[in-house]
Amino acid sequence: MKTIGLIGGMSWESSLYYYRIINEAVKERLGGLHSAECLMFSVDFAPIEKMQSEGRWHDAGQVLADAAVRLERAGAGFIVLCTNTMHKVAGAIEERISIPLLHIADATAAEIRRRKLRRIGLLGTRFTMEQDFYRRRLVERHDVDVLVPNEAERETIHRVIYDELCLGRVDPSSRQKYLAIIKNLVAAGAEGIILGCTEIMLLIGQEDVRVPVFDTTKIHAMAAVERALGGQGADV
Repeated sequence: MKTIGLIGGMSWESSLYYYRIINEAVKERLGGLHSAECLMFSVDFAPIEKMQSEGRWHDAGQVLADAAVRLERAGAGFIVLCTNTMHKVAGAIEERISIPLLHIADATAAEIRRRKLRRIGLLGTRFTMEQDFYRRRLVERHDVDVLVPNEAERETIHRVIYDELCLGRVDPSSRQKYLAIIKNLVAAGAEGIILGCTEIMLLIGQEDVRVPVFDTTKIHAMAAVERALGGQGADV
């Protein structure tokens, strides 16, 4: 079993699900009292969020790269960055380590292609929806056509993430707003929906939506289990 190095805390509300999903999957795969070999560096999210809002992505990248270096030195076999947005600085992390970074967009795209879908709606922070670091990777590397909500809808999605979900608040009225936005994306041709922020799974699940929903938290965590275990045990 390879040791999983988790960079969490962005926010810890979703990072705890990574830990649970990974350990439950390892137990299912190997049985008995087995659990995952993993290390987590959980950052203080407040300074990271300030860097985001101020556009100080280089500084944020160095903070997360430092975390990755510490995980590598502690024995991690690969890195899992437990956030979609901060994959904007994936390159800064990769430059500083000699172990792989398991990219969340690659894991998500593999699941989309497994379902034989191509046109997908993307929900996430404004950074993830509006900047090209995430969408371009899906388009250029995986031939996934990405639709995003309109500007007002993007603002609503972003606000709910930071003002509610990252603080552990799940508001039913916000769920209805998200579902209305998803309905518009489906009407525009989306064959599925990426929950492209690891907190959105607190609000929206497959049971809420008629098209396939791609929960990036679960997908990424399960990809980490596959990387850690390889061919050990039964199929997950």
